[in-house]
Amino acid sequence: MDPPAADGPQSDSPGRVVLVTGASRGIGRGIAASLHAAGYRVAGIHRSGDVPEGVLGVPCDITDPEQVETAFVTIEERLGPVEILVANAGITRDNLLMRMSDDEWSAVIDTNLTGTFRLIKRATRTMMRKRFGRIVLVGSVVGLLGSPGQVNYAASKAGLVGIARSVARELGGRGITCNVVAPGFIETDMTSVLPEETVKGYQQRIPAGRLGSVADISAAVAYLAGDGAGYVNGAVIPVDGGLGMGH
Repeated sequence: MDPPAADGPQSDSPGRVVLVTGASRGIGRGIAASLHAAGYRVAGIHRSGDVPEGVLGVPCDITDPEQVETAFVTIEERLGPVEILVANAGITRDNLLMRMSDDEWSAVIDTNLTGTFRLIKRATRTMMRKRFGRIVLVGSVVGLLGSPGQVNYAASKAGLVGIARSVARELGGRGITCNVVAPGFIETDMTSVLPEETVKGYQQRIPAGRLGSVADISAAVAYLAGDGAGYVNGAVIPVDGGLGMGH
């Protein structure tokens, strides 16, 4: 089943073409808005909601290979070949190990890990011809530290590190980099509904003494997406206030 037609303007910005997944809310939305403001031509994949003003919105479920292909063709027709991929889309289905169902496991792995693999494979098709590409995977401190009740999510985010380092070794000689940004606890709509005591508990564990902001993540992504990060490859950049240091 094909997704609905894309919405948003066709940009004439001279900047590189960026695809941000999960661009309708939270970290992904912030990244898309920040890169657009910096002069990039940005497309945002989303399953629901909308995308920031000036960003080309492309409805797509990354667990569906046909929708992924359709999304890339749409972006290529409207903006040009994708030169920078920011793979941010992800879901959670938290449960303790002994209670976690096969469906809860599969849903998270299919979206967070397999969906990301599918996006990278399609994006690098044109990156290899251009001999330029920036791939930034949004992981998590949980993928390095682990977290009770998140065996599926932690496994999916840890898997992104293996993907990034393998892609870096395969394609680094063609001018393509692949790195991971690993956020810690970030202030988003999801954390805003947490009890105050829970938030205080997080803050006590974080050397910086505060939750991170979407802007903190966007800044790290912008660096890795830029021309100045051409010699950074296969790296994991923690943006967690020091929570996961040493991992």
